[in-house]
Amino acid sequence: MPYTTFIRLALAWGAVAAFELGGKIWLAYPIPIATAIVCFLILFSIILFAAFGVVREADHLAHLLGEPLGTLILTFTVVSIEVILIAAVMIGPGEATTIARDSIFAVMMIILNLVTGLCLLLGGLRYGEQEFNPQGAVAYLSMIVLLTATGLILPNFLSSQDGSFTPRQAWPIAMLTGALYLVFLAMQVGRYRRFFIQPVSAASMASAKRAEDCPDDSALTIGTRDRRAVFIRSLVLAGLMLPIVLLAHHLAVLIDFGIERAKAPAAIGGVVIAIIVFTPESITSIKAALADKMQRVANLCLGAFVSTVGLTVPAVLVIGLIKGKAVVLGLSPLDTFLVGLTLVLTTLTFVGPRSSPIQGAMHLMLFATYCVLLFVP
Repeated sequence: MPYTTFIRLALAWGAVAAFELGGKIWLAYPIPIATAIVCFLILFSIILFAAFGVVREADHLAHLLGEPLGTLILTFTVVSIEVILIAAVMIGPGEATTIARDSIFAVMMIILNLVTGLCLLLGGLRYGEQEFNPQGAVAYLSMIVLLTATGLILPNFLSSQDGSFTPRQAWPIAMLTGALYLVFLAMQVGRYRRFFIQPVSAASMASAKRAEDCPDDSALTIGTRDRRAVFIRSLVLAGLMLPIVLLAHHLAVLIDFGIERAKAPAAIGGVVIAIIVFTPESITSIKAALADKMQRVANLCLGAFVSTVGLTVPAVLVIGLIKGKAVVLGLSPLDTFLVGLTLVLTTLTFVGPRSSPIQGAMHLMLFATYCVLLFVP
């Protein structure tokens, strides 16, 4: 195991120990500006550094376990970090009623426009048109449309009239969303696994299908050869995830304080969480595009947002119900329009079997528009 892994673990757990001992003193209101800036930079850097380690370990597991299970572990891990950070802000001292909505929306703009746009453009400039499996892309897009509409748009048309679900609505919506996501995962790693792997020739596909129907002994032993490596990687992944959980509360306090003092838009909190969580996976996606692995890009980008909505919406609804916290998920009319544009553009991008750098430029333009409207509403 490389020494950088031990450095990550040591720094992450060292930060946990430091903030457990001195956090209550350093972050006691009113927090001095200089102290807040230093603590934020330390926490932001440590959590991001640990998140890179988590993604690195998950990426190793992806190579050991193969597609799409490996990529699924990567996206599931990343989204779990996002849910942890959102939950920390929700149950923090401030009234962060829209943090989940803002984070999911920021993830959509970053993953489906910025990262996807960069992957399409850079990969296209290097290789031209890149192939992927449109059946898997359509499955992802169908989930994205349904879950986004149910979680972020439907609340605006309910009797609550404040963009939230009532308690009697929240429980069934959370269960239905979670159940659909689990069904999708079961099909993704089971019978319809072929939708989410790199397309091959007809002969190779027929051979792969026969291998699935009649697995031989060598296929059954693939997973056993690296069992020890999988176990060690999983332990390291958990060892890097736990400090993020323990440090999330302190970061949430500073995010609330910074937004309040700077009189910044409340949506900035969601953007900060999205940046922390998805920067490592974004770099992984861009590397995949530059290695001519557009199917992995589709699995990472589209799969990441499916996991974001499929896990975050049920999680925050349940947390809100248990903790008695208001959860506003309904988007504003402007954000709803941007979501609609993103969904239409992403659908047109992935409806065919090959990617285009022209589409990449369009996604980047839409992300730039989002950035302008974020600061100049």
